[in-house]
Amino acid sequence: MSVNHDVPRHLMSQDNPLGQSKAIFAAPSMSYENRAEMRQIFDRAIKLAEKERLRIRVPREVKPGQKLRGMHYHYRPEFFLGLQGRTDFQFPKETFSLDPDEVCIIPAGVPHGELIHSDSTHPFRNLVGGFYNNTLSLHFAYEARPHRPDIEVIEFFDAPNLDVFVTLCNSIAQTYSMQGPARDAVLKGLLIALLGMFRNIVETGTGRLNSDIGKVYQAKCLVREQFSNPNLSVQDIADALGCSADYLSHLFHVETKERLIHYMQRIRIDGAILALEGTSLNISEIAYASGFSDPAYFARVFKQHKGTTPLEFRAQLDARRNKPETQPKTVFFDRLDYSHGIPQRSPAEVVS
Repeated sequence: MSVNHDVPRHLMSQDNPLGQSKAIFAAPSMSYENRAEMRQIFDRAIKLAEKERLRIRVPREVKPGQKLRGMHYHYRPEFFLGLQGRTDFQFPKETFSLDPDEVCIIPAGVPHGELIHSDSTHPFRNLVGGFYNNTLSLHFAYEARPHRPDIEVIEFFDAPNLDVFVTLCNSIAQTYSMQGPARDAVLKGLLIALLGMFRNIVETGTGRLNSDIGKVYQAKCLVREQFSNPNLSVQDIADALGCSADYLSHLFHVETKERLIHYMQRIRIDGAILALEGTSLNISEIAYASGFSDPAYFARVFKQHKGTTPLEFRAQLDARRNKPETQPKTVFFDRLDYSHGIPQRSPAEVVS
């Protein structure tokens, strides 16, 4: 994503990526026409997937979370659908290009860089999906500067079932690298399901984030985009928005009834919970990935919010998963059946 030229210079360093995130709230929300176009794009993509004409690209597995020059990574998967032109992706172990009618799933933590190209007849354009805490974003990307993408229009959607989107993306990435007789069929089904869910949320989705206005909206965007950045502070956000930290804190509290610093912690803890539930990362890795530079401090904040430590929370999850089944297997109108059925006996066994 390119950097807007009106971002203060001190916010454009590698140590403070807020300047790069300003494009998220500088871009306008999608219009009715944008939504209609996005629905048509997903409808077409679903038809192509059904005919096995929508190619999937997934980078090879690498050690997640590496900080490499010229690359960046996200805490959750990222979805790309090529529309016009070409995207050249660079990864630690490979490079490949994304062309029109191709889908790329970049798994969480995989470092990557992007260079984009228009073709001889069409300007560059991609459709990009991102995942935050209980929020999903979709945006059209265009060529803002030579070979550099930026956000044309963006929409944030409330997604209480965000884990389903993330699970589908992760499953596509995992299945892509496997070998098996049903691999292609599984990939096809997963991709159609993911595209269908995107299509539905564009049709029916709304977002509380979109109902916030002005600096509150912008502050929420920055927190959701940068929650894994341990250097993110109220002062940094205020600087990026061109106001004082005291003014922003007061405004945020008046409009949301929640303090901005508490909102930042809550978003980070929500992200940590998703990681505890869905990954095998250890507690320190989850702490760092959630924006905490000190795992011990992370444990204290987690307990303040959830009443238990991260280790205890994960142990409770494991205990629930391993708890013996206590519900009946089958419910009849006059009885409950706790068995899993009776194996069919051979004719010889029946005679004897």
